[in-house]
Amino acid sequence: MRAILQLVVAFIFCAQMAAAQDLTALARVDAARSSVTDGWFGKTTIEVGLSQGVPFRVFLLDDPARLVVDFREADWAAVRADALLPAPGRVAEVRFGAFQPGWSRLVADLSVPMLPREIGMPIDDSSGQALLQIMLEEVSAEEFAKAAGAPVDPAWTKALTQPARKPDDGVFTVVLDPGHGGIDPGAEREGVNEKELMLSFARELQEALRRSGVEAVLTRNEDVFVALERRVAIAHQVEADLFISLHADSLTQGGAKGATVYTLSDEASDAATAHLAARHNRADIIAGADLTGSDDQVTSVLLDLARQETEPRSDALAQALVAEMTAAGGPMNRRPLRNAGFSVLKSADIPSVLVEVGFLSSDRDLANVRDPVWRSVMVGAMADAILKWRDQDAARRALVRQ
Repeated sequence: MRAILQLVVAFIFCAQMAAAQDLTALARVDAARSSVTDGWFGKTTIEVGLSQGVPFRVFLLDDPARLVVDFREADWAAVRADALLPAPGRVAEVRFGAFQPGWSRLVADLSVPMLPREIGMPIDDSSGQALLQIMLEEVSAEEFAKAAGAPVDPAWTKALTQPARKPDDGVFTVVLDPGHGGIDPGAEREGVNEKELMLSFARELQEALRRSGVEAVLTRNEDVFVALERRVAIAHQVEADLFISLHADSLTQGGAKGATVYTLSDEASDAATAHLAARHNRADIIAGADLTGSDDQVTSVLLDLARQETEPRSDALAQALVAEMTAAGGPMNRRPLRNAGFSVLKSADIPSVLVEVGFLSSDRDLANVRDPVWRSVMVGAMADAILKWRDQDAARRALVRQ
């Protein structure tokens, strides 16, 4: 079985098959031919109907147990998660969407450990349509753990870790991090999704900052998934002076509404913020990322003594943002300054904040973020706050050196 799984994590289509067919074009996923079905004797079948055959790979991840299928490339626009999986069973939840340029991904959360016993993609000779079929069978947790692990693919790893371009020396640089992306849409309501909204907002803020002589780098400039660790790494690669993560979440706890600025803390300032941080920190799990060994990395970052200088600078940035956004009319949250253990803020040497420009769960905030005039006002306020913080921070650093 181990040998079979090692073959599974490689591309299922061999070189001869790829040469015989054009497998590089975009395939559309057919919702009517796609399903997740629990059967007898601990067996579950996943079927994905495709307009044509595409290369794919299947692998397992543990803690939590997930089945991951990568496609090159499948368009999931016509499929809804609740149609593919009407009710949770041995598969508790499914997610799908873009993962990185040229690749899409399906992630199935497993409520019980299961291994793929049969995998195939038969292609109809007359229509060219394909049907990915994966038959899973319940196994022990020990057997699942032995089979789990992300495949090692140097080309794939290189694509995910391309270094960001470093701006010219001496240029004040801000890294803007549009939350979510690709397979992780973030909050969704009434046709608005967080990942698209924040990418547009980040591009507008980038343009405003560049007009003011500040370089602004985006952690993503298209609808792709970027791991939390990668987002922070980009800030280090470009030697950023600031890191700002942008979100518009949906949160029912505490009736959240109004713009809110978060800084890093070991303990959350309130229960709603703790819940929000927990959701944000699950982004890599949502997208099917392998988190093996990440705890040690986080621990080492949290213990870094450099934070003794960075934390007050982050706090000052948060206060500057709140002041300017309030002056511009907000509306702001009743407690606009909060803190929690957001993973994306754990850079020890770069002042970092997370801004919820509003909450999609609020009718008022939803109307605001849809309004281009309101967004323009908020972009201007945030750009002004960044420039004021830059000048004040430069003056304070001279005093610190003395």
